[in-house]
Amino acid sequence: MRILIAAAEVAPFARVGGLSDVAGALAKEIARAGHDVSVFLPRYASIDGTAFGLQPVAGLGPVGVPMGDREERASLFRAPMPGEPRVSVFFVGHEGYFGRPGIYTDPATGHGYPDEVERYAFFCRALLVFAEAMGLAPDVVHLNDHHTALAAAYLRGPNPHAGALSRAGVVFSIHNLGYQGWFDRDLLPRLGFSSELCSPGSPFEFSGRVNALKLGIEFADFVNTVSERYAIEISTTAEFGLGLEGVLADKASRGRLIGILNGVDTAVWDPATDPLIPAHYSVSDMRGKTACREALTKRCGLSVSSRAPVVGIVSRLADQKGLDLIREIADEMIGLDLALAVLGTGDRAYHEFLTGLAAKYRGRVSVDLRFDDELAHWIEAGSDMFLMPSRYEPCGLNQMYSLRYGTVPVVRETGGLADTVTDYDASKNTGTGFSFREYRADALLSALRRAVGTFREPDRWAGIVRRGMQLDLSWAASALRYARLYEDAAAARRKAEAGELRA
Repeated sequence: MRILIAAAEVAPFARVGGLSDVAGALAKEIARAGHDVSVFLPRYASIDGTAFGLQPVAGLGPVGVPMGDREERASLFRAPMPGEPRVSVFFVGHEGYFGRPGIYTDPATGHGYPDEVERYAFFCRALLVFAEAMGLAPDVVHLNDHHTALAAAYLRGPNPHAGALSRAGVVFSIHNLGYQGWFDRDLLPRLGFSSELCSPGSPFEFSGRVNALKLGIEFADFVNTVSERYAIEISTTAEFGLGLEGVLADKASRGRLIGILNGVDTAVWDPATDPLIPAHYSVSDMRGKTACREALTKRCGLSVSSRAPVVGIVSRLADQKGLDLIREIADEMIGLDLALAVLGTGDRAYHEFLTGLAAKYRGRVSVDLRFDDELAHWIEAGSDMFLMPSRYEPCGLNQMYSLRYGTVPVVRETGGLADTVTDYDASKNTGTGFSFREYRADALLSALRRAVGTFREPDRWAGIVRRGMQLDLSWAASALRYARLYEDAAAARRKAEAGELRA
């Protein structure tokens, strides 16, 4: 099959969150399965064109991209995907929209760019124009999150895009329903739509405004999200559906909403070969794990005995990730005789809280408020436990990295965390981690107490580590499910086209 994948960020070129890792790894795995894969993302100023070998696409100069009553000029660049040159990666260039120092956020202010919807609408329109110009004719267009949702509206909405892409099936992936891309109806004409479309009963209207994510859901042939549990949560409850549960339930009732668990890119995340960690190890020889712990504690200035577990956190520092629970029990948590190594950025209130905690518990708490890929790998390899007490978690990748690295996850039982981590049962001596159900600080503290207590029973702890490391959470199985989803989406579009022709 011919697959076109569009995302706002794709590893290793542009990385902010888990979306980039998923888009990059999935593209490579689908190509290895024998499919033809093209990937589109914006050419941000932060992308090192020289290092990645970006070149203008031969024979295709700047083209005009219609945006309402005006036209913007876009350029297209191309580079091979590192580690899988069969994947063609295309970069949509526009100095005004993407020649900025940040991706989503202005580093000078710490706030998102105010024209976010317009710049990604331009990206959506431009990738369709360029794909047609190059004659890509994909069987499936795979869109990701609200940034690319408008491409579904351009393909399937009023005044649909004509040409080969109109015959492609559309798959829309929701990586995090918490980010929906709201905007006012007055912006619609600038994006090529009539403001009159934002009326009750229309896909373009949601609580008096326009919701880009809803458009992706409405106009896609199939919608998927990144774990089976999360697909159920968002389509059956208001708590997780965030207002879109009705639209998602309708999709689910027609068999058009599914959950496919993300995978681990084992070329990047494997303790036996990881070039970023101090020592290598495997389930059959764990000596390198001890060396990684020693190196991590030294690097982070942590002073702990062998009986005190090192707990790692690599996270966006926000309420969604359970930082409010951690703040509520911080003193009791450190009182369990553990050390804490934190890496991440996010809300300034949590920056201040964690900085204060590190000052209060010098030698027991380390905090690094930035993104550092190498340190992220060190924390996964050198920690004994990994903490993810998320309020909700569509899939989560770090708990899967942790399982592979013999770092026992302590998680809330939600979304992908519930799908990947089995709670330890002391009576049966089963499980791969420690989980809690209710989103409460005391429930988190109870799970941590169980984990710390079990850590001091070496034989039981070794069994938990071994079971986690033996799980197969690679992309291979997930990619097969995506391939079937692509086949279903292409078939659905062919069937719809046949019906339209008969009509």
